Amino acid sequence: MLLLWMRTTVGVILAGVTLAGGVASATELRVGIQQGAQTVRVGASGNAVVTDGSGRTLGTLPPMLGFVAQVQGGQVVLHTFRGRDLWVRPTDNSFVFISDDWYRGRLRLVARPDGLLAVNHVPLEEYLYSVVGSEMYPFWPLEALKAQAVAARSFVLFRLRRPADPDFDVGRTVTWQAYKGYSRESDSTREAVTATTGQVVTYRGQIIEAVYHAASGGHTENVEDIWSAPRPYLRGVPDFDQEAPVYSWQKTFTQAELSRLLPGVGQVTSLTPVRTTPQGRVVEMRVTGTAGTKTFTGAELRRLLDLRSTLFQVTPTRGDIASTNPVDTPNGGFEFQGRGFGHGLGMSQWGAFGLAQRGYNYQQILQYYYQGTEISSTR
Repeated sequence: MLLLWMRTTVGVILAGVTLAGGVASATELRVGIQQGAQTVRVGASGNAVVTDGSGRTLGTLPPMLGFVAQVQGGQVVLHTFRGRDLWVRPTDNSFVFISDDWYRGRLRLVARPDGLLAVNHVPLEEYLYSVVGSEMYPFWPLEALKAQAVAARSFVLFRLRRPADPDFDVGRTVTWQAYKGYSRESDSTREAVTATTGQVVTYRGQIIEAVYHAASGGHTENVEDIWSAPRPYLRGVPDFDQEAPVYSWQKTFTQAELSRLLPGVGQVTSLTPVRTTPQGRVVEMRVTGTAGTKTFTGAELRRLLDLRSTLFQVTPTRGDIASTNPVDTPNGGFEFQGRGFGHGLGMSQWGAFGLAQRGYNYQQILQYYYQGTEISSTR
């Protein structure tokens, strides 16, 4: 099936990174763009060669035209081409269109039992052009963008030790790190990546798990207070994220809403913290209702209630008036008052912004949030 559309594009410069010491090699990443899809929109800004899984050339896709790929009879069908997996390889430094945006690199389409898998094979440094712009505002100070580039490079190289799937290394969502294609690139994100090419954060010679988050709400956390395994470089430090629009937040639920969102307890009557971190993040919360009591983890509550973080306190309400017993009125509910956005581990992005505004360079920012580390080169 053919879809007509046109978008502007620019050239691609290929790049690669090889880790020193034989730890790993990553000239190219495999990023899962779509999984289990019924159809995927595909195209290229220039001529693109289509090959099968063995590398045999099947033909070409003309530029600036959109095609629909789908699975039929256990094979990928794209335009006039068919195979268990197909490759779309743009020529002349052009881009490939996948689902909803332009991407650098190549596209692999795989027929799987759950549907169509679309994987973007992209050089590491070019992947980071988009990640930095997807994770930070491109108009932020360059030193903050550089810190983001080095953290993101370290994070993805650490993750390559355990790929997400046999067919791809990482996904494109914030579960890994946000990667939204060429539209999120800018001169500043490319400058930040280029200025730090090959640089990673290391601890005793090993690339660290450089996790990061939007804002901690005043203080980052020790990793063992959030996750189970301690890491010496993920230690809590005072944050500089006070300018973040998510530094503080609140969200209110009626009793009916909360009872629907937290199943298994009936009509919710109280929420009581069972365990919190030293900074006040909820690790476990006991929820009591008319049908019983259930303990939720802070992470579960954040997901079920779509909260910005687990750093929150809960106040019962009675209409617009605070109450100790909201069950007495149909207008009763609960107000969640919280701070920060994300898990609170590692680098705070708004904190990096704050430190850059204060004159800190990217090495100082990274070594502040990742304690006892060094900035090393893979080149």
